[in-house]
Amino acid sequence: MSDTITRLSFLGTDGEKEYVLVGTAHVSSASIDEVKAVIQAENPDNIAVELDQGRYQSLVQPDQWEKLDLFKVLKSGKGFLLLANLALSSFQRKMGEELDVKPGQEMLAAIQEAEATSKPFTLIDREIQVTLNRAWKKSSFWGKNKLLAALLSSVLGDEKVDASQIEDLKNRNELDSMMDGLAKELPTVKKVLIDERDQYLASRLFQIQGAKLVAVVGAGHVPGMVRWLNDLHAGKTVDLEEISRVPPPTLWSKLWPWLIPAVIVALFIGGFLLKGPDAFLGMLGTWALATGGAAALGTLIAGGHPLTILTALLLAPITTLHPLLGIGMFTGLSEVFFRKPRVSDLEGLSHDITSVKGFYRNRVTRTLLVFLFSSLGASIAVYLNLPLLTQTLFG
Repeated sequence: MSDTITRLSFLGTDGEKEYVLVGTAHVSSASIDEVKAVIQAENPDNIAVELDQGRYQSLVQPDQWEKLDLFKVLKSGKGFLLLANLALSSFQRKMGEELDVKPGQEMLAAIQEAEATSKPFTLIDREIQVTLNRAWKKSSFWGKNKLLAALLSSVLGDEKVDASQIEDLKNRNELDSMMDGLAKELPTVKKVLIDERDQYLASRLFQIQGAKLVAVVGAGHVPGMVRWLNDLHAGKTVDLEEISRVPPPTLWSKLWPWLIPAVIVALFIGGFLLKGPDAFLGMLGTWALATGGAAALGTLIAGGHPLTILTALLLAPITTLHPLLGIGMFTGLSEVFFRKPRVSDLEGLSHDITSVKGFYRNRVTRTLLVFLFSSLGASIAVYLNLPLLTQTLFG
């Protein structure tokens, strides 16, 4: 039996139930061939695939990006979510292009094989939007910064991966090393992206009716799924609803966005009352120059339109003092207005996200970079200016 195939059998009140887990690398041509061979050989009652409805639609309708309404995405405050989606897609697509394999093709092959043999298939993964939202909201302040850095490095990095390295991803020792590294650097993200999904995938697989089930999943999920399937058949229950929802904001997360602006406004008022109008105007000028300049610089680095840079310069001093406003939304909307994405940008999005040059060339991804870099610039300026304002007041 192949090292990438795991068999589990359980005897229950309804008879024996067998699981055949096929651990894949998502950009491996060998995985595609193995998936087809396993389904043909096993003749399962149902084929489970590690996809949610959204990712399934993106595989069967690869032109869905052409329907993207970037203006609506930014206005609804989902710029970070879209950028995270594209960053994850970028990493897999870069590997896939080097190996001439599109990401997720082994999942698509499983579905096509199911359809060819008139077998039912089931999508067993959690919605990607829920996963990303949970990873973000459960991360600490520093965890969020690490996550952003990881996303940026995956987008802007130029690391090459060969076929042998991809196949190594299906090796348990390699996987253990990767998971240990992720758990050490980003424990919350690892819990949401890997551990929770192990639990979700196993639970959804457990619910499928049939004496023999083939499950096509990423190799990194197999060990966790095996543990959960054993627990589930031993009588353990799982609350899928709890790990299927975005956690509500904590009291601290609600207060924090208001606390910083309140402190800054208090410093301004204190400057006026204790130091006089000249000191007050000097503090305002320092604030405006720092926040506006940093946001404008971020927009410039992202390749923003000149009028978008001006938007960042003028509005960042105001938006940083209001917890419900973000400079990224304004610069993003400005960029969309002055450089409306063309049909060619939408059609070429899946290819352009695989390179730094493509990210800057494509008007959709460049707008997202403007959104991100202007937001980062303004945020950095806020935290750097707090001690300066405090020193001006009490110095």
